[in-house]
Amino acid sequence: MDAITPIGPDPDFAELLAARPGLSLHAQDGLVLEDVPLSAIADALGTPCWVISAGTLRARYARLRAALGDDVAIHYAVKANDHLAVLRILGAEGAGADVVSGGEFARARQAGMAPGACVFSGVGKTREELETAIAAGIGQINVESAEELARIDAVAAALGLVARIALRVNPDVDAGTHAKITTGLAENKFGIAWQQAAGLYAHAAGLASLRPVGLAVHIGSQIGRMAPFRDAFARVAGLVRGLRAAGQSVDVVDCGGGLGITYRDETEADPAAFAGALRATLGDLGLHLAIEPGRWLVAPAGLLLTSVVLVKQATGPDGLGQRFVVLDAAMNDLVRPAMYDAWHGIVPLSASDAVGPCSLADVVGPVCESSDTFARSRALPALAPDARVAILDAGAYGSVMSSTYNARPLAAQALVDGARWTVIRPRQSIEALWATESVPNWI
Repeated sequence: MDAITPIGPDPDFAELLAARPGLSLHAQDGLVLEDVPLSAIADALGTPCWVISAGTLRARYARLRAALGDDVAIHYAVKANDHLAVLRILGAEGAGADVVSGGEFARARQAGMAPGACVFSGVGKTREELETAIAAGIGQINVESAEELARIDAVAAALGLVARIALRVNPDVDAGTHAKITTGLAENKFGIAWQQAAGLYAHAAGLASLRPVGLAVHIGSQIGRMAPFRDAFARVAGLVRGLRAAGQSVDVVDCGGGLGITYRDETEADPAAFAGALRATLGDLGLHLAIEPGRWLVAPAGLLLTSVVLVKQATGPDGLGQRFVVLDAAMNDLVRPAMYDAWHGIVPLSASDAVGPCSLADVVGPVCESSDTFARSRALPALAPDARVAILDAGAYGSVMSSTYNARPLAAQALVDGARWTVIRPRQSIEALWATESVPNWI
């Protein structure tokens, strides 16, 4: 589970870098991503600034594909990071897309992903979104409720088309993850209640404008243990057998995503173990399997560069000195610590800073919220104003969740690929913050 104040010792800088092969620390160049010194990007673009590693994206996709083999479709969860460059890289590797809005579907198509390689998930698809998806020939719509099934049927009938659907079932399995990112419990808003699934599938099979092809399941995010996956997949396997015994055709099971990574000391989900769980529970059913990874692919590929504004010395509640390292990045840039109490590694860009003696500090941003805190009691060296640090594993649910709260422009983004790098989104200008606003003439 995410925790901003974890139990046990934090990994030190050497341990953080050893677990992230794309990063290295050089005596002269400092922190380097692939073959690019991160200080060069910060010099050119300023901070805060997002950086994504194309090589890490490709390497992680290749590792996942090797574990799964060629028989399991991979639909990248666009919500994790929807930048066109990320989508283009993963699409070129062979990924399709799991989308949860009309905007994400449009982004996937703009990046070159075929509509037939996309799956549409989410509990609140609008009529307009469904019309666009069905008319474009989307590969599959994951149905979340009986009410949505009726809406999809009506939209497809009005278009004179047949929509391929899968019923997303709620297996009532506890993923053992943060309460805000669990999705497979009965009290969660997601999926069709287990007891209703068979009857609704039979009903869908009798509708002329729908083609039910199978089932979908997704139990949560940031899961490292295989037991919850095996439990959920075993329940789905039982439902497949029951549907087939009742005369229904079930060809596809979309197994969702949720593979966890190591932010601090969590056990990263092993693709080989996940593939084993798929084979053990669903492998004998002759199904076309699919998964929807997001975080596992992109989180380790991204980081947030930020500079120290000042270091504030205060007196803590115990009467001892308390150090606050105030950064120019804030919760509007990376909201995960404020939203989930998430832990992210923080590493200096300077080699001399990285080897300096450390003491405890709270790492905070300048936004006027107490929750604008990246870390508490973190061991860091003495950091002077303008010293730079990298916040690690920010490639998922980082830039994509950014806002302009406190009238703070969106940060620049850069892509590193080997020894070259380029800007993939310029820093938003102050004027762009109100460029689309208007003031009524009677004011």
